[in-house]
Amino acid sequence: MAKQKLSAQTKAVNKVYMVFALIAAVLLLGLGSLAMWAHTFTTDMVRTELAAQKVYFPAAGSKSLDPKEFPDLQKYGGQLVDTPEEARAYANGYIGRHLEKVAGGKVYSEVSAEAQKDPTNTKLQQQKASLFQGETLRGILLSTGYAFGTIGKIAGIAAYTMLVGSGVLFAAAIVLRARS
Repeated sequence: MAKQKLSAQTKAVNKVYMVFALIAAVLLLGLGSLAMWAHTFTTDMVRTELAAQKVYFPAAGSKSLDPKEFPDLQKYGGQLVDTPEEARAYANGYIGRHLEKVAGGKVYSEVSAEAQKDPTNTKLQQQKASLFQGETLRGILLSTGYAFGTIGKIAGIAAYTMLVGSGVLFAAAIVLRARS
């Protein structure tokens, strides 16, 4: 008698776990599908928008991409900036190093404040304009290229993890159903 009661309890517990596994599997399937859409959309959008800007690294070894100054960027020589990693490398490694030379390492806000105090100083005005343009392009590449591209990659990892988890939970529900 005790054996039958235990078996009935086990069956009841298996049914509860099966229902929970199915609910969790469906939720993970839905969330994984949304994450996959986010991954695909973000990755495609970043690549398309970066490529549309037609920003290219200078040729490897050229005067513009001197191996002594840019040893870490030689692998990108001549390539179109169309991936998050390339956007980051171009923004920090190429534009960033050029910006450091514009006003002795000062940033736009510092030079702008100086230029406001001395509006007739053409050198300060040119530095201000160069820093504004360079920092704006650098910021755009880092935020829309690198940051969103990285978010897209993370969404892809999350999507695959949730879809695999969903499959595991569906399999667990099938096993529990067979035991009930």
